[in-house]
Amino acid sequence: MQGDRAAVNWSLLVLRLVVGIIFMAHGAQKLFGAFGGQGMEGLLGMLGPVAWLVAIGEFFGGAGLVVGFLARFSAAANMLTMFGAIWMVHGKNGFFASSGGFEYNLALLGLLFPILVAGPGAFSVGRFLPLPKASDAQGPLKVLE
Repeated sequence: MQGDRAAVNWSLLVLRLVVGIIFMAHGAQKLFGAFGGQGMEGLLGMLGPVAWLVAIGEFFGGAGLVVGFLARFSAAANMLTMFGAIWMVHGKNGFFASSGGFEYNLALLGLLFPILVAGPGAFSVGRFLPLPKASDAQGPLKVLE
């Protein structure tokens, strides 16, 4: 199993970069109105105060995924956001994204799950910080990866 570790690390890096950039871009649309986004005004009208958690979680969670800092926490937070989006917005529209359905959200959940389970991989900023490592202990410390 050790022989494929390099492939796993590279795969996790690609996953983190792709999904992190997606979430940063969507978070920037919500927080700052960037890329033609509605900004916080429109989101607050739709979600109320929860909009701040969604926007901050998407933007900074995406940044955490890109650099590999708190990657498991960021993946979990953005997975909760996607479950919420399916439940509150997209689920009633069916499956396909062309109808406003949850297809895209499900794809993002699939991209986030390996990061949640396996961690950020070797190519991450978190590996170089003087924080406790999951290999040193189990349980809540895994979230620091």
